[in-house]
Amino acid sequence: MAQIRADEITRIIREQIENYDRSVTVNEVGSVISVGDGVARIHGLEKVMSGELLDLPHEVAGLALNLEEDQVSAVLLGDYTLIKEGDTVKRTKRIMSVPVGDALIGRVVDGLGRPADDKGAVITDHYNPIERIAPGVVDRMPVREPLQTGIKAIDAMIPIGRGQRELIIGDRQTGKTAIALDTIINQRGGDVICIYVAIGQKRSTIAQVVKTLEEYDAMKYTIVVAAGSSDPAPLQYIAPYAGCAMGEYFRDIGRHALCIYDDLSKHAVSYREISLLLRRPPGREAYPGDVFYLHSRLLERAAKLNKELGGGSLTALPIIETQAGDVSAYIPTNVISITDGQIYLEADLFNTGIRPAMNVGISVSRVGGNAQIKAMKQIAGTLRLELAQFRELAAFAQFGSDL
Repeated sequence: MAQIRADEITRIIREQIENYDRSVTVNEVGSVISVGDGVARIHGLEKVMSGELLDLPHEVAGLALNLEEDQVSAVLLGDYTLIKEGDTVKRTKRIMSVPVGDALIGRVVDGLGRPADDKGAVITDHYNPIERIAPGVVDRMPVREPLQTGIKAIDAMIPIGRGQRELIIGDRQTGKTAIALDTIINQRGGDVICIYVAIGQKRSTIAQVVKTLEEYDAMKYTIVVAAGSSDPAPLQYIAPYAGCAMGEYFRDIGRHALCIYDDLSKHAVSYREISLLLRRPPGREAYPGDVFYLHSRLLERAAKLNKELGGGSLTALPIIETQAGDVSAYIPTNVISITDGQIYLEADLFNTGIRPAMNVGISVSRVGGNAQIKAMKQIAGTLRLELAQFRELAAFAQFGSDL
C-alpha cells in the first residue's frame, strides 16, 4: 500500500491555487422584445453606446441608434427574418468599425468591409470607426494641389483640388457616373487611391462599373464599396461612412485619396426609411430633422491636412440626382450648401450630343484658380468670360435675323 505523503499533497494543492485563473468574463446581454422591417427593439442593455455594434444570433449584426428609457432600438445589418422575439443580444463594447488599408485595394466589399467579389477574405490589422469627427480648422491647409479629372471642360473652368468637395448634380442618365469613372481612370499612374461607393444601385450597374474599371486597369488603385438596391436600408446608410473611413486611413498616413458617393439622394432615402421605422419625428418631405447633419458630417471629413499631420488629402465627389432639373429641392440645396462647388449636368445638353453635358454658367468651383497649375490658369483665365459672352449673343440671336 502506497504511503500518503502530506508534503506532496500540500505542494500539489499550492500549485493548483497558484495556477487558478481568477478572471471572470462578464457579458451584458439583453433580449429582443419585438422585431420587424429591419428594426429590433431590445430590453436589458442599459450601458449600450449610441452607434455600438450588437451581436445577435445567426451572425446578424445590429447597430444601436435609438437609446430610449427602457429599451434600445437597433437596425439589423442582415436578414432580419432570422431574428425572433426572445433572442439573446450581446454587447460588443465597440463602435462600428470597418477594415482599412492596402489589403482592400482592388477589392469589392460591402458596407461592413466584407468581401463581395469571391476573391477570399480581406486580411488586415487596421480598422477605422465609420463615424469620426472631421479635422479641425488648425489641422487643415488651403486647397492648392490640382486633382485632374481628364475632362478639359472641368480642369479648365471648374478645377477640382485635392481635399475639395465638388458636387456632381443632374437628372438621371445625364452622365454623372461617367464623369466620376473618368476621374478614377485619369488617376492611373498617379498617387491617388480611389474609393467608389455605390449606394442603392442595381447589381448589374455595379458589375458594369467594376468591369469598366478593370478594362482600363483602374482596379489596381481602387476600392469599390457596394450597397445595392436589394441590400437592407441600414447597409445603404452606413456604406458612404465606411468608404470615407477607408479613404481617411490613406489621408492620415500622408497619402492621397478620392471618395465618390454615387449617390447621396438614395442615401438620404435610406436614412429616411430607417428614421421612420425608428419612429423619429418626420420633417420636410418626411425626412428627419437631422438630414442636413447626415451629409455634412460625411463631407466635412474630406480635407487637405497640414504638413505636421503628414500633408495627406481626402477629396470627395458626391453625386446627387435631381428630378426634372429641380436643383432647389430639399436634398440638392442641402448638399450644394455643404460642398465647395458643383458640376451641373443638363439633360438638354446631353440629348444634343454635348458630353459631358455640363452647364458652365451654373457650374462653379469655390476653390477656383488655386487648384490649377500656372499654364492652365493662364489659358483658361478668360475662357469663362468668353463663354458668358457667347451665351449672351446666343440668347439675342433667338430674336431673329434682323439684329
